[in-house]
Amino acid sequence: MTPRSIAAFVSTLTVILLLGAAPAQAQNEVLQDVNQLFRQGQLDKALDRVNAYLATQPREARGRFLKGLILTEQNKPADAIKVFTGLTEDYPELPEPYNNLAVLYASQGQFDKARNALEMAIRTHPSYATAHENLGDIYAKMASQAYDKALQLDRGNPTAQTKLNMIKELFSAGQRPPKVAMARTDPAPKAAPAAAPAAKPPVTAAAPAAPAAKPAVTAPSASATKAPAVAAAPAPTPAAPAPAKAEPAKPAPAHNADAVLQAVNGWAKAWSGNDVPGYLAHYAPAFKTPGGESRKDWEAKRKARIAKPKKIQVVVESPKVTFEDQNHAKVTFRQNYRSDSLKASGTKTLELVKAGDKWLILHERVGS
Repeated sequence: MTPRSIAAFVSTLTVILLLGAAPAQAQNEVLQDVNQLFRQGQLDKALDRVNAYLATQPREARGRFLKGLILTEQNKPADAIKVFTGLTEDYPELPEPYNNLAVLYASQGQFDKARNALEMAIRTHPSYATAHENLGDIYAKMASQAYDKALQLDRGNPTAQTKLNMIKELFSAGQRPPKVAMARTDPAPKAAPAAAPAAKPPVTAAAPAAPAAKPAVTAPSASATKAPAVAAAPAPTPAAPAPAKAEPAKPAPAHNADAVLQAVNGWAKAWSGNDVPGYLAHYAPAFKTPGGESRKDWEAKRKARIAKPKKIQVVVESPKVTFEDQNHAKVTFRQNYRSDSLKASGTKTLELVKAGDKWLILHERVGS
């Protein structure tokens, strides 16, 4: 992991609001405003806004997580480390603050601390793939230092030199800094189970309760009420015609999920090929820009980001398609992005509208 790759990583942190049970509407609007200011690069305003919010709710996890990201982007690692450390102390069940602590420690060359933080993230969530991958990168960097030290003590050691060269080749080829926590949709402490009359906010001024067990997700079952059977003709009058059967209702036209997925894959292919016109052609005229900026400004930013990297790879993984009606669909998937300077992974949702025989993107957001 080179200083350049670390700087590129830290400057491209992605904000995902830590979503648990639905917060009060006013709180949610404040955090959305902070998120938008952050994404627009208005870091001082975003920090002032989130500080004012936390002055009234100092223990609120989502606002604190956002503050940590803002401080990191402002190149204030000591302050960011303090914020994420506080989150690990107050909410030790959350893996994301541990992961982001590891990223900050790694950027300072404190690989032992980075390793310990990642091991804690994995201990809280053994299936947290991002932390496992980052831990592998930290081990590789520590191994590189060990092999380098071995060569300083014994310059004639060909085995150590070969291993060191392999690790250097791995990092120079992929430019793989540790990955920032792409927060799950439910990393905040769990609220009451769904059967409770009202969901509690995920974070309150009181000490957080232990996360409740997740209710089991059950597959939808068939209706328990069977359709009434057609009565048989009475025995004494076998010749009587049976009652006319009601004509079955015609099924509604099937939704064409394949056509929606074809549009999404075409969008990813154009992005991967640095094909700016092809990429922009997948957006509807009424597309809602994520930051609320004008369509012209948004397109200018996207052109710069897509045309600049020499190589881009965008992979759509595990897409799930749902339909609101015949002309509106939503696709949620895991987006894996890799370029010559950045690697990131997270959940993305695209809302599409049918225009003629094409499906175009009407809205997109990070997170489910």
